[in-house]
Amino acid sequence: MSLARYGRVITSNGGCNVSLRRRLSRLSATERANAPIDVHPEVEDALSSGRPIVSLETALVTHGVPYPTNLELGLELEGIVRSTGSIPATIGMIDGRIKIGLERSELERLADPQRKKVKISRRDIAPAIALKADGGTTCSATLIFSALAGIKVFSTGGLGGVHRGGETSMDISADLHELTRCSVGLVSAGVKSILDIGRTLEYLETLGVPVVSYGDTPDFPAFFSRKSGFAVPWNVNNPIHAAQILHSQRQLGLENGTFFAAPIPHEHESKGEAIQKLVEQAIAESEANGMSKRGKEVTPWLLSRVLELTKGESLGSNVALLRNTASIGSQIAIQYAKLASGYDHLSGSFTPALNAENETTASVSTINLASTNTPAAEDITLPPADLIIIGSVAVDITAQANADADATLATHSTAPGKVSLTMGGVARNVAEAAHRILTAQGLPTSSLLLAPVGEDGFGRLLVDETEKLGMRTDGLLKSDGRTAVCNMVLDSAGNLVGGVADMEITQSLADEQIVPQLRRHIPKIVAIDGNLSSATIKNIVSCCNQDNIKVFFEPTSVIKSTSVLLSVEALLANPDLAGPPIAFFSPNLPELLHIYNAIQAEPYNLSSSTYWWSCLDSMNLGSAFRMDLEQLAKRNVTDLDVSKGTLSFLIDQGIAQMAINLLPLFQHLIIKCGERGAIIAMRIDPKDATASPWGRERSNPQGRYIVAQGNNKEIIVLQHFPGLAVENVANVTGAGDSFAGAVLASLSQNPQAFYSPKDLEQTITAAQQAAVLTLQSELAVSPLLSDVLKLQSSAI
Repeated sequence: MSLARYGRVITSNGGCNVSLRRRLSRLSATERANAPIDVHPEVEDALSSGRPIVSLETALVTHGVPYPTNLELGLELEGIVRSTGSIPATIGMIDGRIKIGLERSELERLADPQRKKVKISRRDIAPAIALKADGGTTCSATLIFSALAGIKVFSTGGLGGVHRGGETSMDISADLHELTRCSVGLVSAGVKSILDIGRTLEYLETLGVPVVSYGDTPDFPAFFSRKSGFAVPWNVNNPIHAAQILHSQRQLGLENGTFFAAPIPHEHESKGEAIQKLVEQAIAESEANGMSKRGKEVTPWLLSRVLELTKGESLGSNVALLRNTASIGSQIAIQYAKLASGYDHLSGSFTPALNAENETTASVSTINLASTNTPAAEDITLPPADLIIIGSVAVDITAQANADADATLATHSTAPGKVSLTMGGVARNVAEAAHRILTAQGLPTSSLLLAPVGEDGFGRLLVDETEKLGMRTDGLLKSDGRTAVCNMVLDSAGNLVGGVADMEITQSLADEQIVPQLRRHIPKIVAIDGNLSSATIKNIVSCCNQDNIKVFFEPTSVIKSTSVLLSVEALLANPDLAGPPIAFFSPNLPELLHIYNAIQAEPYNLSSSTYWWSCLDSMNLGSAFRMDLEQLAKRNVTDLDVSKGTLSFLIDQGIAQMAINLLPLFQHLIIKCGERGAIIAMRIDPKDATASPWGRERSNPQGRYIVAQGNNKEIIVLQHFPGLAVENVANVTGAGDSFAGAVLASLSQNPQAFYSPKDLEQTITAAQQAAVLTLQSELAVSPLLSDVLKLQSSAI
């Protein structure tokens, strides 16, 4: 069972500290009055533990979208909220009982066109309860029940407002008044396109409701369009600042809500402008035929007419903006949950406190390295981490002979030269890279390195140096073994002459030390390096699979790349396996070849499993895919230097074939090809494919990507990213680790980054820039990695 992510720590077999107090919400008084309210157990658990929650309305399911799209959309929005780390609380009414969080069967009941349902606003609540009705909650009713339960974020499509001609008809949506008495952050794409935006904004100002544009400018969106021609006083462009607004309101005891207006995604803007013109036509028709004077009947008539005029395209844009607001709302909820639990984004510190609603939040304990392996002490309090990296941390000692001393190295003697000592280990390097980038985003404690260190001088050195970098040290696990040390001797040209690697401590790291940490943090993603034992990797992956935590495997070396296959084999034996056992795999070309050969031979023979064959059959990659691949293979490795050749190695060396054959086991392959760039191969699950912009893309070999759709509407993508130019290479060590760390930093904040072509390009470009900076540094990870964000922004 997944344990709470924020605000509570639950005892597990690992001995986690117990500190759990029930939150006191407004719902408590209502419950004592035996009100007809049912809180879903998952939502109840999230409320009691301070996990992030996002409310979703059901009026769009009962009255807004035709069947079966309404059911699919309701489930999809819940999936989007869940995929970003929050708990969805879809609110509706079943048989006169208010439901805060729905079972699938209940959502299906509300979506069923054969059943009678009512549309529920504030005025309808009591009658609907008394008459035991089924109903979909509008914005106003969803705001009421969200505030009642203590849910702070609600995502929807469009808010109601002042109707056109409202200055004489007084036709004003109840949604606006509800924002004055429900302390909830409402995220929508503005107000409904059929309304009078200017008068709506004026009325909200009169009511004292903060209206905040969620973007880089104060432009207020016009539902189908990103700009309405009106501006609002405030704008934020990230979920942290949005959450801080809600938190400030709570600290001051303000009862009103906040309206966050998130514009429709850029790719839908051109369609939106055309749709808006047809909206104006529908409004003109309603005024001509008298429909505009028929009260509540006018809105459904207008929406139906717009759908008819746009030949269904308005529904597609409507769905796109709903997906967008669900994602943004979830991100805000996550940051709000941290603030409510006492986390200060500015200082990076965590201080449990009694909050403004008399809610006592539980403390989060951490490891006291000096005395224990488990979080039994509470010397330092830090928030749960979004990203955990598990593996090796080591001290690297490098001895390099002077130019005139190479001959001496061949004898049984010492040679003059220089000796350097640096911090190393694959997991440590990856963690430092991710930390530097996340710190530049204002998230210094959102990543955690879990690795063993000995009680010796090298161990103390690693802890001290990690602290100096500003990284968390609560994941450095005390061990009786020797701290890992790699001692290398190089000749004057930098070639390895010999050395000793004492890495036994990493192999001895047991899952009993790790699993309690995973269950305490419940991170969005866990990265594992191949230095761990196969048995430990197996148990970590199993734990992550149970708690729906994505796993990123960094193979470390050719030999160690197969250490993950034991866990893959174990999960393939599970008849309920829903998808690839490992979410992300980042091999280089030799590692890709080695693991491809391994899955077809003893002792694994994974390529002979029924699951593997069914996945390949489902992909349905035929002649069109092969033709697209042949066209892609003709492209130059880089357009900047034709001497580097073409991408023919994708076919000649079987790289594309191997990648496709590994997709049943690894959902996303990030193949590092050195100076030839990077290859991304991925298989997007059908449930994610419906929301992914890749579903609207077609193969474009000239654009360096191929897109195919499988039998089950899954999407297969193969994309090449050219390598970046590198000058003044100082050290090749750590470049791959910096690449992986940058990818992980992006995924920890946006787990769906690969499912948007734009986000994927930004993620891989940032990773390549991180690798280049490290190649130009003498250190295993360049201190300049925080500049990746600046480089990325300038490139865009």
